[in-house]
Order: sequence, then C-alpha cells, then structure tokens
Amino acid sequence: MPFAPNPLPSARRYDLDWLRVLAILILLFYHTGMIYVSWGWHIQSSQTSPLFEDVMRWLHRWRMPLLFFISGAGTYFALRRRTYGGYAGERFQRLFIPLVFGMFVIVPPQIYFEWLHRGRFSGSYADFYPEVFRFQVYEDGGTGGAFSWHHLWFVAYLFLYSLLSIPVFRFLKSPGGQRLTDGLERLISKPGGALTLVGFIILSQLALKPFFPDETHALVNDWAYFTKNLLLFWLGYLLVSRPHFAAILSGQRRIFLFATLVCTLCLYASLAYLNRHPELEDQLVWELPHLLNSDCLIWFSVLMSVAYGFHYLNVNRPILPYLTEAVYPFYILHQTVIVFIGYFVLKSSQFGIYDGFLLISFSSLLICGALYWFLIRPFKLTRFVFGLK
Repeated sequence: MPFAPNPLPSARRYDLDWLRVLAILILLFYHTGMIYVSWGWHIQSSQTSPLFEDVMRWLHRWRMPLLFFISGAGTYFALRRRTYGGYAGERFQRLFIPLVFGMFVIVPPQIYFEWLHRGRFSGSYADFYPEVFRFQVYEDGGTGGAFSWHHLWFVAYLFLYSLLSIPVFRFLKSPGGQRLTDGLERLISKPGGALTLVGFIILSQLALKPFFPDETHALVNDWAYFTKNLLLFWLGYLLVSRPHFAAILSGQRRIFLFATLVCTLCLYASLAYLNRHPELEDQLVWELPHLLNSDCLIWFSVLMSVAYGFHYLNVNRPILPYLTEAVYPFYILHQTVIVFIGYFVLKSSQFGIYDGFLLISFSSLLICGALYWFLIRPFKLTRFVFGLK
C-alpha cells in the first residue's frame, strides 16, 4: 500500500529517514554487485555482468550524494537541540569512535579475506591480525598494508564535514546568513530554480578535477570528491533550514524528474558512443561534457528523491524507529559481511552471477540484521562503539 501524501511539515522529517534507509539498503546490493563487475574490488568473480555495470553507473551517482545531503539535513535538526560544543561532542561519539572501532575490528576481516582470495596470505586470522598494527596503508588491489578505513571513508568524511562546517552553520544563523537564505528562497521558488545550484558543484569540479581526477576516498588526494560531497552536505542543511522549503521542492518534483531522466539518457548515450569510439576516452571533447552531465545527474537525482520523498514518504510507521536506529550499524557491518560470505561463495564455484548475487545479498542482509538485533541493540558497550545513543 503506497504512502499517502503529506504536504505539511512535521516536527520530524520522516521522509528523510525513509530515504536514508532505502539508500543504505541499496548500498548493500551495490557492494554485492561489485563482486560481479570488471572495475576491480576486494574479492572478484571471474564472471562479470555488463547489466550490473550499467545499473551501478547510475546508482554510483545517486546513493552517496543523497546520503551526504540527508546528513547535512540531519545536522540542521541536530543543531536545533544542541550547542555547537555539544554537537561537536556528539559527532565525536557517534562518528569518530565507530570509525576507530571499525578500522581495528570491522575492516581487517575484509583485508584478510581479500588477501586469501588473491593468494597473498594463507594463514589464520590470528596470524594475519598483527599486520594491522604495522600501520602500513592499504592500497587498491590488495597491495600495501592492512590498515584502512575501507567503506568507513563515509564516516570519516562526515566527521570532518561536521567539524569544519560549524563556522558555516554559525554564519547561516546570523543576519547575513538569513539574508543569504532569503535569496535561496527566491531562487528555489522559481520553477526549476533549485536545479541551478548545481553550478556550485560544477565550478568546484572544474577547479579541482584536473589536479585530483580520481575518487580515492583517501582524503589526502581526494579533494575534488571531498569538496563535491561537502557542498552536498551544506545544501542539505540549507534546503531544510526553513520548513516550507520542502513543500516548494515537492511542488516541482516533476521538473526534477524530467531533468534527471534527460541526464540519465545523456549518460548512457555518451557511454554507448564511447564504447564505439574508445580513442575519445582521455580527450577533453568527451571528458568535459561527461563531467558536466555527471554532476548535473547527481544534483538533479538528489532533488528528485527529496521532492518525491516529501510528497509520498513523510509519514511515520511503527517499524520506522527500529529501521532508523538499525541503519547506521548496518552500514558499518554490511561490507565486511558481504566480503566474508562472498569469499566462500566464490570459492565454492557452484554459483553463477545472478544466483551468487542473490545468495550473497540476502544472506548478508539477514546476518547484518541478526547481528544488530542480538549483539548490538541490547548492550551498552556495543551500542557505544557502533555510534548509537
């Protein structure tokens, strides 16, 4: 049964909770799909699926940008109840502590099974674990050491965004910041006006991409991607900072849908053209339009999701509080569980692409849910290290 529209703002934006749950659930299937594509991942099947690659190219431009946008929106609501000092302390507890815990407990099994999969290591996990304390940085392809934050780069970046943005949030609450928000309101009130905010993202990428062309998730050499997501974080804060902004955006949802569809068509058309003319891959005549379209697709799809989400999902359900709490430890756990199960599925050689994908995905979903419910949710210590209140 579909959710009934709710045009009136509530004290809590339930639509953002639903979107966060949906994005992280899709992330589990996305990371399982990484086993069966040709791009290279921690464990890799010899069989790959072009269909998975086509779908995941779009999802890559939607899932993490949406999560950073929602995180920025959540920051606005958090700062309504906390001082800036209290907010920084809460971010330390809910982000930094799980990051450190994850780097020493959750991530190392991924590296262990990757090394087993690649034939780099053959001993037990007890033999492997001291490698973590050599503090040699992991490198793509299983080279380098065993010290990494892997998928927890999202938590690390979010922690840094939270602290770096405190002066920005202070300014936005000042008279000057309110005048800026007034200008934003005039802009987004115009049909499709919010689409033009992509200009800030595009300018940042034109300035930084030539120097930092790749998404590394390693911070020190990832400044183009870091800045893009920081801007999405700020835009999330701004576009929930006045309750009626949600209704304005929801009223333009069809515009955002149309813009997203146009960019999607351009994405796949350009990729199809590139497949026929691979000599263009490193040439500016292809890279620049592809970059511009990619950034537009990111922003337009986020606007579309938020606009339709408010229209259809801004309603509570009895299960939502449980899902909202579970989704963070689920995120922390999911990739390690996928790698663990995937290693044995690939080793068995009894499964093809699609049955292997389904087995790994739904087994991981079940195990992550069980770990949360039986080992994390009931105990104060596990709640603490997984960032729960």
